[in-house]
Amino acid sequence: MSNKIKKVVLAYSGGLDTSVILKWLIETYHCEVITCTADLGQPEDLSGVEAKAYKTGASKAYVVDLREEMARDFVFPMMRGAARYENRYMLGTSIARPCITKALIDIARKEGADAISHGATGKGNDQVRFEFSAKALAPDIKVIAPWREWDLMSRTALNAFAEKHGIPISSAAKRYSMDANMLHTSFEGSELEDPANAPHESCHERCVPVEQAPNEPEIIEVGFEAGNPVSVNGEKLSPYNIIRVLAEKAGKHGIGRDDMVENRYVGMKCRGVYENPAGTLLFALQRDLEGICMDRDLLAIRDQLAVPYSHAIYNGYWFSPEREAMQAFFDKSQETVTGTVRAKLYKGGVWPLCRTSPYSLFSEDLATFEGGDYDHKDAAGFIRLNGLRLGMYAAIKAKMGK
Repeated sequence: MSNKIKKVVLAYSGGLDTSVILKWLIETYHCEVITCTADLGQPEDLSGVEAKAYKTGASKAYVVDLREEMARDFVFPMMRGAARYENRYMLGTSIARPCITKALIDIARKEGADAISHGATGKGNDQVRFEFSAKALAPDIKVIAPWREWDLMSRTALNAFAEKHGIPISSAAKRYSMDANMLHTSFEGSELEDPANAPHESCHERCVPVEQAPNEPEIIEVGFEAGNPVSVNGEKLSPYNIIRVLAEKAGKHGIGRDDMVENRYVGMKCRGVYENPAGTLLFALQRDLEGICMDRDLLAIRDQLAVPYSHAIYNGYWFSPEREAMQAFFDKSQETVTGTVRAKLYKGGVWPLCRTSPYSLFSEDLATFEGGDYDHKDAAGFIRLNGLRLGMYAAIKAKMGK
Protein backbone atom coordinates (compact mmCIF):
# COMPACT_ATOMS: atom_id res chain seq x y z
CA MET A 1 0.00 0.00 0.00
CA SER A 2 1.00 3.59 -0.56
CA ASN A 3 3.13 5.14 2.14
CA LYS A 4 2.06 8.64 1.13
CA ILE A 5 -1.09 8.59 3.26
CA LYS A 6 -0.20 9.85 6.73
CA LYS A 7 -3.52 11.12 8.06
CA VAL A 8 -7.12 10.19 7.15
CA VAL A 9 -10.43 11.69 8.25
CA LEU A 10 -13.06 8.94 8.45
CA ALA A 11 -16.84 9.41 8.32
CA TYR A 12 -17.59 7.42 11.47
CA SER A 13 -20.89 6.26 12.89
CA GLY A 14 -19.54 3.89 15.52
CA GLY A 15 -21.31 0.94 13.93
CA LEU A 16 -19.74 -2.31 12.79
CA ASP A 17 -18.68 -1.17 9.31
CA THR A 18 -16.98 2.10 10.22
CA SER A 19 -15.41 0.63 13.37
CA VAL A 20 -13.80 -2.07 11.25
CA ILE A 21 -12.76 0.53 8.67
CA LEU A 22 -11.06 2.59 11.38
CA LYS A 23 -8.86 -0.30 12.44
CA TRP A 24 -8.37 -1.48 8.83
CA LEU A 25 -7.09 1.95 7.75
CA ILE A 26 -4.55 1.99 10.56
CA GLU A 27 -3.30 -1.50 9.73
CA THR A 28 -3.37 -1.12 5.94
CA TYR A 29 -2.08 2.42 5.47
CA HIS A 30 -0.11 2.68 8.75
CA CYS A 31 -1.63 6.11 9.14
CA GLU A 32 -3.23 8.31 11.74
CA VAL A 33 -7.04 8.22 11.61
CA ILE A 34 -9.29 11.03 12.79
CA THR A 35 -12.99 10.25 13.05
CA CYS A 36 -15.85 12.59 12.18
CA THR A 37 -19.32 11.75 13.44
CA ALA A 38 -22.06 13.99 12.07
CA ASP A 39 -25.00 14.94 14.25
CA LEU A 40 -27.74 15.31 11.66
CA GLY A 41 -30.63 15.06 14.07
CA GLN A 42 -30.83 11.27 13.77
CA PRO A 43 -32.62 9.35 16.55
CA GLU A 44 -29.44 7.51 17.62
CA ASP A 45 -27.74 8.43 20.87
CA LEU A 46 -24.28 9.69 19.94
CA SER A 47 -22.94 9.72 23.48
CA GLY A 48 -20.03 7.33 23.79
CA VAL A 49 -19.11 7.43 20.09
CA GLU A 50 -15.94 9.44 20.82
CA ALA A 51 -14.81 6.97 23.49
CA LYS A 52 -15.39 4.07 21.12
CA ALA A 53 -13.39 5.78 18.37
CA TYR A 54 -10.43 6.32 20.70
CA LYS A 55 -10.63 2.74 21.96
CA THR A 56 -10.52 1.48 18.38
CA GLY A 57 -7.42 3.54 17.59
CA ALA A 58 -8.47 7.02 16.48
CA SER A 59 -5.99 9.81 17.20
CA LYS A 60 -8.81 12.36 17.38
CA ALA A 61 -12.58 12.08 17.40
CA TYR A 62 -14.88 14.86 16.27
CA VAL A 63 -18.64 14.92 16.82
CA VAL A 64 -19.90 17.84 14.74
CA ASP A 65 -23.33 19.39 15.14
CA LEU A 66 -24.56 19.87 11.57
CA ARG A 67 -28.27 20.07 12.35
CA GLU A 68 -28.88 23.72 11.56
CA GLU A 69 -26.43 23.77 8.66
CA MET A 70 -28.02 20.75 7.03
CA ALA A 71 -31.53 22.13 7.43
CA ARG A 72 -30.67 25.67 6.30
CA ASP A 73 -28.09 25.07 3.55
CA PHE A 74 -29.11 21.69 2.15
CA VAL A 75 -32.67 20.63 3.03
CA PHE A 76 -34.39 23.99 2.57
CA PRO A 77 -32.75 24.73 -0.82
CA MET A 78 -33.72 21.23 -1.95
CA MET A 79 -37.33 21.87 -0.92
CA ARG A 80 -37.36 25.17 -2.81
CA GLY A 81 -36.66 23.02 -5.87
CA ALA A 82 -39.59 20.65 -5.22
CA ALA A 83 -37.19 17.71 -5.42
CA ARG A 84 -38.54 14.16 -5.47
CA TYR A 85 -36.56 11.44 -7.23
CA GLU A 86 -38.71 9.44 -9.65
CA ASN A 87 -41.61 11.53 -8.34
CA ARG A 88 -41.61 9.69 -5.00
CA TYR A 89 -38.37 9.47 -3.03
CA MET A 90 -37.83 12.58 -0.89
CA LEU A 91 -34.00 12.34 -1.05
CA GLY A 92 -33.38 12.09 2.68
CA THR A 93 -30.13 10.12 2.39
CA SER A 94 -28.98 11.89 -0.78
CA ILE A 95 -29.06 15.38 0.71
CA ALA A 96 -27.10 14.37 3.81
CA ARG A 97 -24.02 13.13 1.94
CA PRO A 98 -22.74 16.47 0.58
CA CYS A 99 -23.29 17.99 4.03
CA ILE A 100 -21.22 15.25 5.68
CA THR A 101 -18.52 15.46 3.00
CA LYS A 102 -18.17 19.19 3.54
CA ALA A 103 -17.54 18.53 7.24
CA LEU A 104 -14.95 15.84 6.39
CA ILE A 105 -13.11 18.25 4.10
CA ASP A 106 -13.23 21.05 6.68
CA ILE A 107 -11.63 18.77 9.28
CA ALA A 108 -9.12 17.44 6.76
CA ARG A 109 -7.99 21.00 6.00
CA LYS A 110 -7.82 21.87 9.67
CA GLU A 111 -5.84 18.77 10.59
CA GLY A 112 -3.64 18.64 7.49
CA ALA A 113 -4.99 15.25 6.42
CA ASP A 114 -4.03 13.62 3.12
CA ALA A 115 -7.29 11.72 2.64
CA ILE A 116 -10.85 11.15 3.74
CA SER A 117 -12.63 7.80 3.92
CA HIS A 118 -16.22 6.56 3.90
CA GLY A 119 -18.04 3.30 4.53
CA ALA A 120 -20.18 3.19 1.39
CA THR A 121 -20.14 -0.04 -0.60
CA GLY A 122 -19.30 -0.43 -4.27
CA LYS A 123 -22.91 -1.30 -5.07
CA GLY A 124 -24.72 1.81 -3.94
CA ASN A 125 -25.23 5.48 -4.59
CA ASP A 126 -23.48 6.84 -1.50
CA GLN A 127 -19.98 6.19 -2.84
CA VAL A 128 -20.57 8.57 -5.74
CA ARG A 129 -22.27 11.14 -3.51
CA PHE A 130 -19.33 11.26 -1.13
CA GLU A 131 -16.70 11.19 -3.83
CA PHE A 132 -18.29 13.63 -6.28
CA SER A 133 -18.71 16.08 -3.39
CA ALA A 134 -15.10 15.61 -2.34
CA LYS A 135 -13.91 16.08 -5.92
CA ALA A 136 -15.81 19.37 -6.14
CA LEU A 137 -14.66 20.68 -2.76
CA ALA A 138 -11.09 19.38 -2.54
CA PRO A 139 -9.76 17.63 -5.65
CA ASP A 140 -6.31 17.43 -4.06
CA ILE A 141 -7.50 15.24 -1.16
CA LYS A 142 -7.56 11.49 -1.77
CA VAL A 143 -10.68 9.44 -1.04
CA ILE A 144 -10.27 5.92 0.35
CA ALA A 145 -13.20 3.55 -0.18
CA PRO A 146 -12.37 0.37 1.79
CA TRP A 147 -15.27 -1.62 0.32
CA ARG A 148 -13.55 -1.32 -3.07
CA GLU A 149 -10.17 -2.40 -1.68
CA TRP A 150 -10.47 -5.00 1.06
CA ASP A 151 -11.54 -8.65 1.03
CA LEU A 152 -14.03 -8.36 3.90
CA MET A 153 -17.05 -8.91 1.70
CA SER A 154 -19.61 -10.19 4.22
CA ARG A 155 -21.02 -9.33 7.63
CA THR A 156 -19.51 -12.57 8.92
CA ALA A 157 -16.06 -11.42 7.80
CA LEU A 158 -16.57 -8.01 9.41
CA ASN A 159 -17.61 -9.58 12.71
CA ALA A 160 -14.60 -11.89 12.64
CA PHE A 161 -12.27 -8.93 12.02
CA ALA A 162 -13.89 -7.00 14.87
CA GLU A 163 -13.57 -9.94 17.26
CA LYS A 164 -9.94 -10.51 16.30
CA HIS A 165 -9.05 -6.87 16.99
CA GLY A 166 -11.12 -6.46 20.13
CA ILE A 167 -13.51 -3.96 18.55
CA PRO A 168 -16.68 -3.75 20.67
CA ILE A 169 -19.80 -4.50 18.62
CA SER A 170 -23.45 -4.56 19.54
CA SER A 171 -24.90 -7.97 20.33
CA ALA A 172 -28.30 -6.87 19.04
CA ALA A 173 -28.94 -8.10 15.52
CA LYS A 174 -30.23 -5.47 13.12
CA ARG A 175 -32.95 -6.66 10.79
CA TYR A 176 -32.38 -3.86 8.26
CA SER A 177 -29.67 -1.72 6.79
CA MET A 178 -30.82 1.73 7.89
CA ASP A 179 -29.88 5.36 7.41
CA ALA A 180 -31.37 8.14 9.49
CA ASN A 181 -31.16 11.89 9.93
CA MET A 182 -33.52 14.72 10.90
CA LEU A 183 -35.45 14.27 7.68
CA HIS A 184 -35.89 10.55 7.24
CA THR A 185 -35.20 6.92 8.06
CA SER A 186 -34.58 4.39 5.30
CA PHE A 187 -34.87 0.62 5.51
CA GLU A 188 -33.20 -1.90 3.16
CA GLY A 189 -32.33 -5.58 3.35
CA SER A 190 -33.97 -8.60 4.99
CA GLU A 191 -37.42 -9.36 3.49
CA LEU A 192 -37.31 -6.04 1.59
CA GLU A 193 -34.75 -7.51 -0.83
CA ASP A 194 -37.65 -9.33 -2.50
CA PRO A 195 -40.18 -6.82 -3.88
CA ALA A 196 -42.84 -9.52 -3.60
CA ASN A 197 -42.63 -9.39 0.22
CA ALA A 198 -44.58 -6.95 2.33
CA PRO A 199 -42.50 -5.09 4.96
CA HIS A 200 -42.35 -6.66 8.40
CA GLU A 201 -44.30 -4.86 11.11
CA SER A 202 -41.01 -3.82 12.75
CA CYS A 203 -40.20 -1.66 9.70
CA HIS A 204 -41.38 1.55 11.36
CA GLU A 205 -39.40 4.22 13.18
CA ARG A 206 -40.69 7.70 12.37
CA CYS A 207 -44.21 7.03 11.09
CA VAL A 208 -46.74 5.00 13.03
CA PRO A 209 -48.80 2.47 11.05
CA VAL A 210 -51.89 4.31 9.82
CA GLU A 211 -54.08 1.83 11.73
CA GLN A 212 -52.48 3.08 14.94
CA ALA A 213 -52.67 6.79 14.08
CA PRO A 214 -55.02 8.95 16.19
CA ASN A 215 -58.70 8.76 15.36
CA GLU A 216 -58.96 12.54 15.71
CA PRO A 217 -57.32 14.86 13.14
CA GLU A 218 -54.82 17.55 14.11
CA ILE A 219 -54.96 21.04 12.62
CA ILE A 220 -51.65 22.82 12.09
CA GLU A 221 -50.56 26.07 10.48
CA VAL A 222 -47.14 26.55 8.87
CA GLY A 223 -45.75 29.92 7.84
CA PHE A 224 -43.41 30.41 4.87
CA GLU A 225 -41.11 33.21 3.75
CA ALA A 226 -39.65 33.12 0.23
CA GLY A 227 -40.24 29.38 0.03
CA ASN A 228 -38.75 28.53 3.44
CA PRO A 229 -40.85 27.32 6.38
CA VAL A 230 -40.36 29.71 9.31
CA SER A 231 -43.09 28.98 11.85
CA VAL A 232 -45.41 26.30 13.20
CA ASN A 233 -48.73 27.37 14.72
CA GLY A 234 -47.50 30.95 14.91
CA GLU A 235 -44.24 30.15 16.69
CA LYS A 236 -41.02 31.13 14.90
CA LEU A 237 -38.50 28.29 14.89
CA SER A 238 -35.00 27.66 13.54
CA PRO A 239 -34.68 25.56 10.36
CA TYR A 240 -33.73 22.39 12.25
CA ASN A 241 -36.48 22.84 14.82
CA ILE A 242 -39.07 23.38 12.09
CA ILE A 243 -38.15 19.97 10.70
CA ARG A 244 -38.00 18.36 14.14
CA VAL A 245 -41.44 19.61 15.20
CA LEU A 246 -43.12 18.77 11.90
CA ALA A 247 -41.51 15.32 11.84
CA GLU A 248 -43.03 14.56 15.22
CA LYS A 249 -46.47 15.84 14.25
CA ALA A 250 -46.61 14.15 10.85
CA GLY A 251 -45.08 10.89 12.05
CA LYS A 252 -47.67 10.63 14.81
CA HIS A 253 -50.36 10.59 12.12
CA GLY A 254 -48.57 8.04 9.88
CA ILE A 255 -47.65 10.64 7.25
CA GLY A 256 -44.59 10.28 5.04
CA ARG A 257 -44.05 6.57 4.45
CA ASP A 258 -43.15 5.19 1.01
CA ASP A 259 -42.34 1.64 -0.14
CA MET A 260 -40.74 1.72 -3.58
CA VAL A 261 -38.38 0.14 -6.09
CA GLU A 262 -36.02 2.79 -7.44
CA ASN A 263 -33.27 2.98 -10.03
CA ARG A 264 -29.82 3.44 -8.52
CA TYR A 265 -27.30 5.57 -10.36
CA VAL A 266 -24.93 2.60 -10.65
CA GLY A 267 -27.51 0.81 -12.81
CA MET A 268 -29.40 -1.64 -10.61
CA LYS A 269 -32.87 -1.50 -9.15
CA CYS A 270 -33.29 -1.60 -5.39
CA ARG A 271 -36.24 -1.74 -3.04
CA GLY A 272 -36.43 0.43 0.05
CA VAL A 273 -38.91 1.72 2.57
CA TYR A 274 -38.58 5.41 3.40
CA GLU A 275 -40.09 7.42 6.22
CA ASN A 276 -39.91 11.16 5.67
CA PRO A 277 -42.69 12.76 7.71
CA ALA A 278 -41.46 16.39 7.78
CA GLY A 279 -40.46 16.46 4.12
CA THR A 280 -43.74 14.94 2.96
CA LEU A 281 -45.75 17.42 5.00
CA LEU A 282 -43.73 20.43 3.88
CA PHE A 283 -43.88 19.38 0.23
CA ALA A 284 -47.69 19.26 0.38
CA LEU A 285 -48.04 22.59 2.20
CA GLN A 286 -45.53 24.46 0.07
CA ARG A 287 -47.13 23.17 -3.11
CA ASP A 288 -50.49 24.36 -1.84
CA LEU A 289 -49.18 27.85 -1.07
CA GLU A 290 -47.54 28.04 -4.50
CA GLY A 291 -51.02 27.67 -5.98
CA ILE A 292 -51.85 31.27 -5.05
CA CYS A 293 -48.33 32.77 -5.16
CA MET A 294 -46.69 31.49 -8.35
CA ASP A 295 -47.45 32.45 -11.93
CA ARG A 296 -48.81 29.58 -14.03
CA ASP A 297 -45.98 29.39 -16.57
CA LEU A 298 -43.30 29.94 -13.93
CA LEU A 299 -44.71 27.01 -11.95
CA ALA A 300 -44.75 24.83 -15.08
CA ILE A 301 -41.09 25.55 -15.84
CA ARG A 302 -40.17 24.93 -12.20
CA ASP A 303 -41.88 21.53 -12.30
CA GLN A 304 -40.00 20.62 -15.48
CA LEU A 305 -36.65 21.58 -13.94
CA ALA A 306 -37.48 19.70 -10.74
CA VAL A 307 -36.85 16.42 -12.57
CA PRO A 308 -33.18 17.00 -13.59
CA TYR A 309 -32.63 18.80 -10.29
CA SER A 310 -33.81 15.74 -8.36
CA HIS A 311 -31.58 13.51 -10.46
CA ALA A 312 -28.60 15.78 -9.77
CA ILE A 313 -29.12 15.45 -6.01
CA TYR A 314 -29.78 11.71 -6.11
CA ASN A 315 -26.73 11.07 -8.28
CA GLY A 316 -24.36 13.08 -6.08
CA TYR A 317 -24.00 16.32 -8.04
CA TRP A 318 -24.94 18.78 -5.31
CA PHE A 319 -21.77 20.84 -5.88
CA SER A 320 -22.14 20.81 -9.67
CA PRO A 321 -22.60 23.86 -11.93
CA GLU A 322 -25.94 22.57 -13.22
CA ARG A 323 -27.39 22.13 -9.73
CA GLU A 324 -26.20 25.58 -8.70
CA ALA A 325 -27.67 27.16 -11.84
CA MET A 326 -31.01 25.42 -11.33
CA GLN A 327 -30.94 26.48 -7.68
CA ALA A 328 -30.66 30.12 -8.72
CA PHE A 329 -33.80 29.72 -10.81
CA PHE A 330 -35.69 27.98 -8.01
CA ASP A 331 -34.70 30.61 -5.46
CA LYS A 332 -35.90 33.37 -7.78
CA SER A 333 -39.15 31.52 -8.42
CA GLN A 334 -39.81 31.24 -4.67
CA GLU A 335 -39.46 34.95 -3.86
CA THR A 336 -43.24 35.40 -3.61
CA VAL A 337 -43.98 32.10 -1.84
CA THR A 338 -44.71 33.78 1.46
CA GLY A 339 -47.75 33.18 3.62
CA THR A 340 -49.43 30.54 5.74
CA VAL A 341 -51.17 27.25 5.10
CA ARG A 342 -53.54 25.58 7.52
CA ALA A 343 -53.96 21.84 7.10
CA LYS A 344 -55.50 18.76 8.66
CA LEU A 345 -53.31 15.77 9.49
CA TYR A 346 -55.23 12.52 9.59
CA LYS A 347 -54.51 8.82 9.04
CA GLY A 348 -51.52 9.22 6.72
CA GLY A 349 -52.94 12.16 4.80
CA VAL A 350 -52.25 15.90 4.59
CA TRP A 351 -55.37 17.90 3.79
CA PRO A 352 -54.81 21.64 3.16
CA LEU A 353 -57.75 23.67 4.42
CA CYS A 354 -56.90 27.29 3.66
CA ARG A 355 -54.00 29.46 2.57
CA THR A 356 -53.19 33.18 2.68
CA SER A 357 -50.38 35.30 1.24
CA PRO A 358 -49.57 39.00 0.91
CA TYR A 359 -48.41 38.17 -2.63
CA SER A 360 -51.46 36.19 -3.69
CA LEU A 361 -52.30 36.24 -7.42
CA PHE A 362 -55.83 35.07 -6.72
CA SER A 363 -58.50 37.68 -7.51
CA GLU A 364 -61.89 37.10 -5.96
CA ASP A 365 -63.31 39.77 -8.25
CA LEU A 366 -62.23 37.77 -11.31
CA ALA A 367 -63.04 34.31 -9.98
CA THR A 368 -66.42 35.02 -8.40
CA PHE A 369 -69.70 33.68 -9.76
CA GLU A 370 -71.42 36.83 -8.47
CA GLY A 371 -70.60 39.33 -11.17
CA GLY A 372 -67.41 41.37 -10.92
CA ASP A 373 -65.56 43.37 -13.59
CA TYR A 374 -64.84 40.45 -15.93
CA ASP A 375 -66.42 40.79 -19.40
CA HIS A 376 -67.51 37.36 -20.60
CA LYS A 377 -67.52 38.59 -24.21
CA ASP A 378 -63.70 38.81 -24.11
CA ALA A 379 -63.56 35.03 -24.12
CA ALA A 380 -64.99 34.84 -27.66
CA GLY A 381 -61.90 36.33 -29.30
CA PHE A 382 -59.62 34.24 -27.07
CA ILE A 383 -61.35 31.04 -28.15
CA ARG A 384 -61.44 32.07 -31.80
CA LEU A 385 -57.69 32.78 -31.97
CA ASN A 386 -56.59 29.76 -29.96
CA GLY A 387 -58.90 27.50 -31.94
CA LEU A 388 -57.53 28.52 -35.35
CA ARG A 389 -55.01 25.71 -35.50
CA LEU A 390 -57.63 23.12 -34.59
CA GLY A 391 -59.76 24.16 -37.54
CA MET A 392 -56.76 23.95 -39.87
CA TYR A 393 -55.89 20.53 -38.52
CA ALA A 394 -59.45 19.32 -39.07
CA ALA A 395 -59.31 20.52 -42.70
CA ILE A 396 -56.07 18.59 -43.34
CA LYS A 397 -57.54 15.43 -41.80
CA ALA A 398 -60.59 15.77 -44.07
CA LYS A 399 -58.32 15.98 -47.15
CA MET A 400 -56.56 12.82 -46.00
CA GLY A 401 -59.87 11.05 -45.56
CA LYS A 402 -59.42 10.54 -41.85
